Amino acid sequence: MSGDHDHGAGALRAGARYQKRLAISFALIFVFFVVEAVGGVLTNSLALLSDAGHMLTDVVGLGMALAAIQLASRHSRRSDAGQHTFGMYRLEILAAFVNSLLLFGVAIYVLIEAARRITGDAEVLGLPMLIVATLGLVVNVIAFLLLRQGSKESLNVEGAYLEVLADTLGSVGVIVAAILLELFGWSWVDPVVGAAIGLWILPRTWRLGSQAVRILLQAAPPEIDLSALEAELSALPGVVGVHDLHVWTLTSDMENASAHLVVDATADSHGVLDQARVLFQDRYEIAHATLQVEPADHTGCDEVSW
Repeated sequence: MSGDHDHGAGALRAGARYQKRLAISFALIFVFFVVEAVGGVLTNSLALLSDAGHMLTDVVGLGMALAAIQLASRHSRRSDAGQHTFGMYRLEILAAFVNSLLLFGVAIYVLIEAARRITGDAEVLGLPMLIVATLGLVVNVIAFLLLRQGSKESLNVEGAYLEVLADTLGSVGVIVAAILLELFGWSWVDPVVGAAIGLWILPRTWRLGSQAVRILLQAAPPEIDLSALEAELSALPGVVGVHDLHVWTLTSDMENASAHLVVDATADSHGVLDQARVLFQDRYEIAHATLQVEPADHTGCDEVSW
């Protein structure tokens, strides 16, 4: 059942809609990463260095996110697809997964370094540390506000947003540590705050990585009940069976499905196809469904081995 029609998206996908905001956030955080790294070395602050390390993953993560969006946009048109018949959309999910790995690495490093320093008595310069951390907080709040809306729509943007959110809280922690250090001379506050930042990052990183892996493995979206979907397709007038039902996420905000619909000899195949597409679109918000309508006496699908 073919014809001259195009399934190309009429609107920008979720990640591309926030490309400009990602770029602004990248520029801000890159500049301040340099400032914070130098400040951390000069003040000998683990909390500041851990926050700078996390900012480095922000820089890398935001850079990968932007690169993924650019490549996905460049190769999304069918004429440019080549061997990539689904375009390069999945690169955005891969970027989110790599982001999670980077975050894990930073968190583990900070925890190890904090354990090493907690029993020591390293000299930390509280006032310069406070100044740098306060400037970092301002930068992170700006990036946080730029990415907040996009994080609700794109897993790629969410990865960048979570990193900025962790940095924002990290900057608050560093400010608190610097104030306590200046007022009371508590050198142990610095590694404790650094470790707290690392512990705060880990569960959120696990969630981001798990979501990315689920999509990369082409698992069905968790909110879709495949048994219910199969039952609803089977209940359509003229449909006597459903098999090879697949639902997966290509990238954030882009769900796909395919299915074979077995119909009786008197069924209107065009009508069955239209009803099935309406079901996918209206009830499950899946706009791109590839459906094969088969007569009940058709053979051949049972020969497929997987």
